[in-house]
Amino acid sequence: MKRILLIFLSASVVISCSKGNKGNAGKPGLKGELVPRGSSKSFIAERPYGMVSIPGGSFVMGMADQDFASTPEKAMPKTVTVSSFFMDETEITNAEYRVFINAVRDSIARGLLAEAAGEGGGDEGGNGGSIGDFAYASKKTGEEATPYQKFLESQGGRDGYDESKKLDWKVPLQYNTSAYPDEKYAEILESMYLPAEKRINNERIIDWSKIKYNYQWEDVVTAVKDKNRNANYLKKESIAVYPDTTVWVRDFNYAYNEPLFDQYFWHNAYKEYPVVGVTWDQARAFCDFRTKLKTDDNNSRKKKKQKAMRFRLPTEAEWEYAAKGGIQNATYPWGGPYLQDDRGCYLANFKPKRGSYIEDEKKGTYTYTAPVKKFTKNGYGLYDMAGNVSEWTESPYSNSAYEFSSSLNPSLSSSASKNDVRKTVRGGSWKDVGYLLMTGYRDWERKDSARSYIGFRTIQDIPTGAGKFKRNTR
Repeated sequence: MKRILLIFLSASVVISCSKGNKGNAGKPGLKGELVPRGSSKSFIAERPYGMVSIPGGSFVMGMADQDFASTPEKAMPKTVTVSSFFMDETEITNAEYRVFINAVRDSIARGLLAEAAGEGGGDEGGNGGSIGDFAYASKKTGEEATPYQKFLESQGGRDGYDESKKLDWKVPLQYNTSAYPDEKYAEILESMYLPAEKRINNERIIDWSKIKYNYQWEDVVTAVKDKNRNANYLKKESIAVYPDTTVWVRDFNYAYNEPLFDQYFWHNAYKEYPVVGVTWDQARAFCDFRTKLKTDDNNSRKKKKQKAMRFRLPTEAEWEYAAKGGIQNATYPWGGPYLQDDRGCYLANFKPKRGSYIEDEKKGTYTYTAPVKKFTKNGYGLYDMAGNVSEWTESPYSNSAYEFSSSLNPSLSSSASKNDVRKTVRGGSWKDVGYLLMTGYRDWERKDSARSYIGFRTIQDIPTGAGKFKRNTR
């Protein structure tokens, strides 16, 4: 009987110890052993919608084929290694970029309405029937501030996100004048539009110069070099996000491109075409927005997910590695060296002959840009890595970059990347001859320039310790 009682007491001790280690309280470890808390499962990288996984590897970076022009842009070939990453299977389209600018527009509108709403006090349903429905979410809950919020208020707040000014996105916005709920709402919304004296044919158009995306990024490389990470290394950006539609007129003298100026970005006929007229800074702002969008979604789940990896522009090495599609020394994304398949159809959207932008519709050529996914994808599942539109990369342009950059994930520092006005663009475009479509060909443009033949696509890092990829089907 005593033996049975002793066994029962021992079991009780083990059970009580196990329960004591489920939370943050109590001693660390389990049964005196060094056992980390949390799930023992390996991290599975979730592949973002519309992206493909690019496995890491080594390749010969540079012009591996004949260099007919023998220009300094084609640096000496160099073997480098890049890590795994996800990459957009197509260039960012007009439809995808419109999600970005509309979200920025709505955020600004809601902020203006929330300031005007004050303490709220709208309709009982809170469905946008009055301006009071658009008050800050914290004003409408009626809940007492958390201890953390009270602490921040006692310290005078902190620079950056203010929890007390969290917007209520559940209340629908109305941009149709006939649906404005009250006069104050109309006053706020109309302040976002061009004034009457600047309108053409009295058309109500948003004053897009006011629609700016604000964000900040940390110059990690400089901070680590200085051994002093603090707010001084945070770089604040305020970027007007609307693409420059005038590029269709400015880029081509003595050419009639006005229909594209009027229609290319907004008309539904072009929604699956690559966005153009976007500067390097605007492309980076889009990357930050996409990161925030994913981060907010992860935080909104009942069981919070791992922090979202940052979306960004690819480095020059990453872009070239992905463009080759797993084929060493590939002249073009499909291998090469020809620009047509065995049926005589072109393998990319480019300028086939002098003065001829569209040689034969049956051969798959387009006068200007083409819808994405119209040409065969490469070995990694990427479309239009040659032709259609050239693409921004994160890398600053330098003739000697290949020589002094590392052979492991070659890249220049974030500060150099941001401050250098010349940025590398890759891939060739619809207006270029076939030679400029080579995977090793390099070109550049000023980061504040917008062109009718330059777009972009984004990538997301994959942690080195990640397991197999899991596709996001949403």
